[in-house]
Parts: sequence; structure tokens; C-alpha cells
Amino acid sequence: MAGTDPMDGERPCPLTAALNVIGGKWNVIVLYWLATGTQRFSDLQRLMPAVTHKVLTASLRQLEHDGLVLRAVYPEVPPRVEYMLSEHGRSVVPVVEAIRQWGHEHLRATAEGAPVTTPGGLGCAAP
Repeated sequence: MAGTDPMDGERPCPLTAALNVIGGKWNVIVLYWLATGTQRFSDLQRLMPAVTHKVLTASLRQLEHDGLVLRAVYPEVPPRVEYMLSEHGRSVVPVVEAIRQWGHEHLRATAEGAPVTTPGGLGCAAP
């Protein structure tokens, strides 16, 4: 559950609330790719090759439960399932972009001339 606000100790903490939703290892990356448009599960797997089927499923379910992601199931054979950001999910896109930009700055600041790679290829190859 949400912790208390570090400023007064009684109200729910907005930082804790935000991190409970987007703080998972893959959640921000899932949100990043869904911000580029509607994706099928297989598209997300291809975009994030290091994430397992089980973990991606759990991440999508949690983001859907938290109201950031919508899941559309089409009655076709085989079934087609698409994921997209909800209106509330679109509100977090500037936060995701700010995190990505900070990551670029951090990589430049810590590179010291050596190329910096992301362990496991997290699937965020966007510039």
C-alpha cells in the first residue's frame, strides 16, 4: 500500500503512489512503447527481448489494473489482443519521457568516453 507523505507522516505519499504504479523494472519501458501506439503482445515481446512472457504478462496486467493500460480483445481466430494507453496512462507519458531524457544525460555523464550498454538489452533502443 502507499506509504505516508514524508512531509507530514499521515497523508498518503504521492511519490510512493507513483512508484507503486510505474516503479516496476519493466513498467516504464512498457509505457514508453505503448506511448508510440497500440501494440500486440508479440510486438511488445519483440521490442523488449529481455523480458519473459510471464513478466510481461504480469506487467501489463498490473498496468491495466492501475488504469494506465487498456486491453482490447477481438473475437477472431486466433484471438487478437491489443494494448494501448488509457487517457490516464497518457498522462504519464511526460514523466516517462523525462525519465528517458535523464537516462540519456546520466549515460553521457558516466560514460567517460566508453560506450555504455544496457545489461540484458532492456528493449529501449530509441534515441
